[in-house]
Amino acid sequence: MAHLIFILNGPNLNLLGKREPQIYGSETLADIEAKCRAAASADSEIDFRQTNHEGTLLEWVHEARGKAAAIVINPGAYGHTSVALLDALKSFDGPVLEVHISNIHQRESFRHTSFVSLRAEGVIAGFGTDGYVAGLQRAEKLLRAK
Repeated sequence: MAHLIFILNGPNLNLLGKREPQIYGSETLADIEAKCRAAASADSEIDFRQTNHEGTLLEWVHEARGKAAAIVINPGAYGHTSVALLDALKSFDGPVLEVHISNIHQRESFRHTSFVSLRAEGVIAGFGTDGYVAGLQRAEKLLRAK
């Protein structure tokens, strides 16, 4: 049976390829989704989503409970600001992998702390869009080990 993996994206990630390409590169979110689908193993099903709304992101994490086996999340700025997102992720029983396209530790000091990291089994930062594939592969490995 296939493992359902939610790949969730927070605010402004819909602007990838247009917003600050010197930081985030030229790939679009659609490019990243295609890359993830191509990299997923045969025993994984991908549900790839993006929202600019914190409440929607929380609802998706709630939906993942009892439905998804793992979450790969690029929370965007909500990673640095949302205790509510941390609390929602704590209610999820499967693996959570956090992804940041840029190296958040080389940026403004407020980006150095992520609430999501307190729940995540792993954090991938600074690998560009390849971080999504690394997060997906790690999630699959953790699911196979169960």
